[in-house]
Amino acid sequence: MGRTRENKATVIAELKELLSEAQLGIVIDYQGLSVAEITDLRNRLRPSGAICKVTKNTFMEKAVTGDEAWEPMTDFLKGTSAFVLVKDDVGSAVRAYQSFKKDTKKTEFRGGVMQGQALNEEQVKAIADLPSKEELIGQVAGAINSIATKLAVGVNEVPSSLGRGINDIPNSFGRVMAAMAAKEEGNG
Repeated sequence: MGRTRENKATVIAELKELLSEAQLGIVIDYQGLSVAEITDLRNRLRPSGAICKVTKNTFMEKAVTGDEAWEPMTDFLKGTSAFVLVKDDVGSAVRAYQSFKKDTKKTEFRGGVMQGQALNEEQVKAIADLPSKEELIGQVAGAINSIATKLAVGVNEVPSSLGRGINDIPNSFGRVMAAMAAKEEGNG
């Protein structure tokens, strides 16, 4: 028994909802994977907030048609397709897929889409190598903290330097007086 028109519309609406929440979509050929292996991939992706969705290419094509952010995905819709949709941690999700691909040697990367751009495997790997949002926030916070620390040390150094300079005046005055006295003794 085939799907009803209402059922198909529900599947397409669900795909549109998943795409609206995703930052990156990766299309892979899952031919040859067992149910257990697909479950393993899904389990590896789950901690990063990504999902692996297996659906017909025609359903995905209908879901992305007219959406500028996802329309480039239509170039990758052929054969047996699974879709890795990444919501949050792009780097972690891509590394999880790469690890799965290396372990099983059964999937083929077809392409990725991010912000309306079609991406090849090297571009997706480069995105994965970027620091995560948490790491970037930590780096920015560290930089801001170091600026504040340097500013505080610099501001604190002004009165200290001024104090040392003021304390040195009597000694300098004494040296000047001694030099003038020595000069007068030499002249007299």
